Amino acid sequence: MSTTVADCVVEALAASGVRRVYGLPGDSLNGFTDALRRNGTIRWAHVRHEESAAFAAAGEAAVTGELAVVAGSCGPGNLHFINGLYDAQRSRVPVLAIAAHIPAEEIGGEYFQETHPQELFRECSVYTELAATAEQVPRLLRIAMRTALERRGVSVLVVPGNMLLARGDLAAFSHPVRATTSHITPDTAALEAAADVLNRAERVTILGGAGCQGAHDEVMALAGALKSPIVHALRGKEFLEYDSPYDVGLTGLIGYSSGYRAMEHCDALLMLGTDFPYRPFYPPSDVPVVQVDIRGEHIGRRVGVKVPLVGTVKDTAAALLLLIRAKGDTKFLDKLTGHYRTVRSRLDDLTEAKRSASVMHPQQVAAAVDRHASADAVFTADVGTPTVWAARYLTMNGRRRLIGSFNHGSMANALPQAIGAQCASGPGRQAVALCGDGGLSMLLGELITLRHLDLPVKVIVFNNQALSFVELEMKAGGIVNYGTELEDLDFGAIARAVGIFGARVDRADQLEETLQKAFAHEGPALVDARTARQELSLPPNITFEQMKGFTLFATRTILTGRGDEIVELAKTNLRQLPLM
Repeated sequence: MSTTVADCVVEALAASGVRRVYGLPGDSLNGFTDALRRNGTIRWAHVRHEESAAFAAAGEAAVTGELAVVAGSCGPGNLHFINGLYDAQRSRVPVLAIAAHIPAEEIGGEYFQETHPQELFRECSVYTELAATAEQVPRLLRIAMRTALERRGVSVLVVPGNMLLARGDLAAFSHPVRATTSHITPDTAALEAAADVLNRAERVTILGGAGCQGAHDEVMALAGALKSPIVHALRGKEFLEYDSPYDVGLTGLIGYSSGYRAMEHCDALLMLGTDFPYRPFYPPSDVPVVQVDIRGEHIGRRVGVKVPLVGTVKDTAAALLLLIRAKGDTKFLDKLTGHYRTVRSRLDDLTEAKRSASVMHPQQVAAAVDRHASADAVFTADVGTPTVWAARYLTMNGRRRLIGSFNHGSMANALPQAIGAQCASGPGRQAVALCGDGGLSMLLGELITLRHLDLPVKVIVFNNQALSFVELEMKAGGIVNYGTELEDLDFGAIARAVGIFGARVDRADQLEETLQKAFAHEGPALVDARTARQELSLPPNITFEQMKGFTLFATRTILTGRGDEIVELAKTNLRQLPLM
């Protein structure tokens, strides 16, 4: 058989370090999957839904920083990528999507399964292009791979299925594409302007995000010189929280009051590698802001910025430190770190199980998972309350990772992202998926993928029989909970039916032993933790509008004859009142 374009694509991917492709087979993709079979060096990671394939690729890319690849057949096949690719794009991880297309000569004639993927994926990618001829494919592939790596986003290469089967020239694909590294710092004038703002201020707060990856020491040194509390955005948690005498926790809807106050009372704000979206949590408009970001176009999107600095956080922080006059006054820092210790102590108290308790609280589950997980575990968290408990109770140490759909906010991300993380890390590193019962049930078929690919992912289900974060939003808006109830399914039994370890926990006194068995199990394991439905994750600052909304919710709920829910809500959350 002569060498095909698909053979050449596979050879180019392998030469560029790609070791697996996530996806489902299909007719227009047959040339590609057959080339994978003949090549033998790239694994076909067969999942049960293309959305999962895209999430898995995003999970792999997040762990490795290298290019991850997903492939799908024409029309409905690659159409399913959309949610996972949006997530990868907004998380800024390098993913290449190979979208097979209908036969080239049929495009534009409303052929069977015809879509226009080059238009569909334009908004969620840094590069999207349709190959018009077989001769174009080598060059377009190189451009797609390089753009995904350099711009840290999604590239989509659309190739008609018949073109994959055309004769190919290996020499045209002979240039491997690998990630590069760069050191980027602002010019001297910009650094001096930023230093002037920070040197004049008496109460500087640092807000750090995902852009602080690899810059822990530089940020700590800067905070030490400025005597600055460090507030971390959710995606900055894994890079800034550990080994930090300056940490005061998160701010935002799932943050801490200490983080909120550090932002509220500063007289200068230094933003490092973050595009934190919630404008009500920024300081007053008269507070000067210095923002560092490698993407200059993202500076000033949320708040007015006095000094914009375009550069990598590691290099810019090191350069800025040389211009900072070390401060001696620690009152602001001491006050906020003391506040944080108090809040942290109260949050930790919520994890203590009482022997008389008839219900298990999600805080207890998250804290127990934190104790049992390995020191280099990769955690993934479903959007909603699992993300809240992960943010508040998972301990970062510089080796652990925390991945989620933190920018795109999609349900059902945790399990497929854990599949990608486990594939990339191998069996020697734990991948732990913190799933909601709503999220897991949305892509439940991926439990079969765990068995099929023999991936030892540990799945923890926060099973509260509800879309509980949606219910919380309804409560805050004064809306009676409706349409959010879920069936009380035994996910442990479902896991056992699939052929993996499965267990259910109803009480806190069973939790430690069950988790110990699950984490010691060599293969995939699932623990269904049945937790309190009415648990509230209180925000760092309760506004008048939120109190009014909650009062309206309670009144309307009672008037509809569901006063028992208010009683249960009060009983479940009475122990949290000191946090307010």
